[in-house]
Amino acid sequence: MTSAAAIIDPAAAQPASAPSDTQGSSLIGMTRAELGEAMAQAGVPEKQIRMRAAQLWHWLYVRGASDFDQMSNVSKDLRQGLCERYSLAPPQIVSEQISVDGTRKWLLRFPAEGAGRPVEIETVYIPEPGRGTLCVSSQVGCTLTCTFCHTGTQMLVRNLTAGEIVGQILLARQRLGDFPDAQTPAGAIVPGTGRLISNIVMMGMGEPLFNFDNVKQALLIAADGEGLSLSKRRITLSTSGVVPMIERSGAEIGCMLAISLHAVRDDLRDELVPINKKWPLAELLAACRAYPGLSNAKRITFEYVMLKGINDSLAEAKELVRLLKGIPAKINLIPFNPWPGSPYECSDWETIERFADVVNNAGYASPIRTPRGRDIFAACGQLKSASERLRKSERMQGQGVQAGTAGPV
Repeated sequence: MTSAAAIIDPAAAQPASAPSDTQGSSLIGMTRAELGEAMAQAGVPEKQIRMRAAQLWHWLYVRGASDFDQMSNVSKDLRQGLCERYSLAPPQIVSEQISVDGTRKWLLRFPAEGAGRPVEIETVYIPEPGRGTLCVSSQVGCTLTCTFCHTGTQMLVRNLTAGEIVGQILLARQRLGDFPDAQTPAGAIVPGTGRLISNIVMMGMGEPLFNFDNVKQALLIAADGEGLSLSKRRITLSTSGVVPMIERSGAEIGCMLAISLHAVRDDLRDELVPINKKWPLAELLAACRAYPGLSNAKRITFEYVMLKGINDSLAEAKELVRLLKGIPAKINLIPFNPWPGSPYECSDWETIERFADVVNNAGYASPIRTPRGRDIFAACGQLKSASERLRKSERMQGQGVQAGTAGPV
């Protein structure tokens, strides 16, 4: 552990295979069926497609290959054919910062889509005794404008693709040395213990349930037992309360659920988490009670940021207990992490502890989340990138439409 936050030179941090405008579509994030189609387009005979797709899946998600030439049991001709059509390029590292507590934050750049600009997002790795958690982003920016969250001050630029979501996991594992080395036999499997990234949380930039299809595809790849092989009990999706998608998340993804709650009254939650105006607390909690697979072994985590003089009274702690009655739950109390221009202060530590005592005495686990990576703005609610939405004229140009022409933009 270093004595001060470290900033790594982006050139030194960059993986061997950086994105290029000349490279083809990425194979990262494709389903098995899509990989099969890619094999067919590369000229693989139909009888071999399933086997070749399985080989590729292994190299991508067990071995973490970032270059086709690493695939030693794939023929040279096929490797060449794939290289001409497809890419394995990870996102480009713009910067890598390491906190005094070991937390790492990467600012990652993805190539432009169509006529758009390249975009940037932040991904955070949090090491703890016995586990390592990767905080993954689902969108560039956010539409939700939660007033305590730095990401909410950045307008939504676009959704991330499934490949860009999975790419964050692959890059982090590559940077941390969490894939088998080159000397490990080609048939190696993912170890059951000792992995540096043991948990994934969709708690980075964006609202995952506003990008459901891509998030679903990415998380199912992360949980696939023949690849990254992360238990669904170690994958958590956090939502601010997109009520219609909560049931689908449980039924179609099956991961753990976290709810960004932060208030126990609709009038206050309307202010802190404006999506509450569309789906108020009663609807949100009803959806939580109906979450598929909910049990004492599969509890919902309710996240509650502690804001001084705003939501931290003992009366609100008691109301929180009343609201969650009957829901198998854990309540994470999050000391507010300040960011430039934020209008809030963190609750006093004594206030947080008294609040936690009320919740604990009611039978709910209520750990106080230790802030991590504050010195590099990597803590909860602090993520933001400099990507901006395209100007109207740029979007129209990308669609082959001249400025002033009628039609949707």
